[in-house]
Amino acid sequence: MTSPVGLHRVLAPAGVLPQAAQRLDARAEVGADEVRIAVERLNLDAASFRQLREKHGGDGAAVRAEVLDIVGRRGKMHNPVTGSGGMLIGTVDEVGPASPLGLKVGDRVATLVSLTLTPLHIAGTTWDGGGEQVPCTGHAILFARSVAAVLPEDLDSRLALAVLDVCGAPALTARVVRPGGAVAVLGGAGKSGSLSLAAARAAGAARTTAVVVDEAEAALLRGAGLADEVVVADARDPVAVAAAVGEPVDVTVVCVDVPGCEHGAILATAAGGTVVFFSMATSFAAAALGAEGLAADVTMLIGNGYVPGHAAYALDLVREVSAVRELFEGRLGA
Repeated sequence: MTSPVGLHRVLAPAGVLPQAAQRLDARAEVGADEVRIAVERLNLDAASFRQLREKHGGDGAAVRAEVLDIVGRRGKMHNPVTGSGGMLIGTVDEVGPASPLGLKVGDRVATLVSLTLTPLHIAGTTWDGGGEQVPCTGHAILFARSVAAVLPEDLDSRLALAVLDVCGAPALTARVVRPGGAVAVLGGAGKSGSLSLAAARAAGAARTTAVVVDEAEAALLRGAGLADEVVVADARDPVAVAAAVGEPVDVTVVCVDVPGCEHGAILATAAGGTVVFFSMATSFAAAALGAEGLAADVTMLIGNGYVPGHAAYALDLVREVSAVRELFEGRLGA
């Protein structure tokens, strides 16, 4: 009997949900409420890809080998160091008769749930290990409680995949930003950062500040015009972040894919403000204890990647804000 949350796919340890499992059963046979996807491309999350690239000194072949080893051993793409995975696109090739997802055979879809809980088998790949997107063949399984979006026909699939990988960030930003407020985005030149800046402006933010790591990213973002102010600071340096942002803001969104950015975000946020941690590199213990130690009266939110309507919202931002689309396409081209 199948479980709507995938308990029947957990091989070890017993009694945990698929995301916490060490190994999943990635067999191709579909249960009554499952959907099988013929995989076309994975999108590794930024924190995971950075960790693998740094571990192997930029050796693409070694990165490729480790990703294939992780998937082969675990039955899912679940980086054991970062605890993160990514998502994928592919084509629906079988739908169980009791599946509630509303998908049909032949739909090209993006999975909007993490690869860390998605049963996955990779049959082959031409990937060189040099980028976050992994072209491959194989299959993946969606459960009754999974989330997927049919890919839009008006956007290139690689662009749609990159956007949908981070679509929770702009939707949550739009939810917490209030008209007339001030917003800072750490990592504003990245995928989730640029979308969050656009979402903050669309939500009525009176002042947006982007914090980036170097002058190259600053120049890129200033040219895009997505932020009212672009400042350079190491997001891991709390004093430097606070000084760069200046007057504390109402909302700080953390989109940096390296650890150690918690305290700077807290210092940059005004009393009564909100910090959104949309990064798998975040230490939530460091965030909680750091806020306590700073006597910071801030609300801290974990960006869990899901907000109702998040996929459509992010895709519409890309369609409507040409600067965001150009940044994404530039990164894909590079």
